[in-house]
Amino acid sequence: MKSGYWVLAILLLLALVSGGCDRSQEKTQKNEARAPMVAAVGKLAPDFELVDTGGRIWKLSDLRGQVVFINFWATWCPPCREEMPSMQELYKAIPPDKFKMISILSNDDPVIAINFAAKTGTTLPILVDPGSQIGQAYGLTGVPETYIVDKQGVLRQKSLSPRHWRSVEANKI
Repeated sequence: MKSGYWVLAILLLLALVSGGCDRSQEKTQKNEARAPMVAAVGKLAPDFELVDTGGRIWKLSDLRGQVVFINFWATWCPPCREEMPSMQELYKAIPPDKFKMISILSNDDPVIAINFAAKTGTTLPILVDPGSQIGQAYGLTGVPETYIVDKQGVLRQKSLSPRHWRSVEANKI
């Protein structure tokens, strides 16, 4: 019975070390096979057109001339929920004429996300990615994942784990 506890403890430790809410390796390999063009740092970010929970249409290429912060997340992901307050603080702190911050809901129910946002005071745009097509184009392996796109539309940073977005390090974006 003691060996069972050790196995469970090791599995929990591995889950904590991974940082985010990971998807299975098999699913990732299937996504890569279907999406040959995956976002890469230093390359033009894949364009997309998505609708937010308020009905507004967002097209990445329309945001050229501004730095764009794109965060993939889900309400069922504890690290995503934990990083959301610092994302909201960053959203409120940086002038919107120079910086756009959007969150893309990944494999989740928009109604649950709307309720979560209302409960937590989250006002940053929540875009819905039906069928996870945009997540596939970005090579999403789990949530949360964040991508920083420069003013020319080039992907400059990729963060595969949750962060505290109001830290000194994060404000250097």
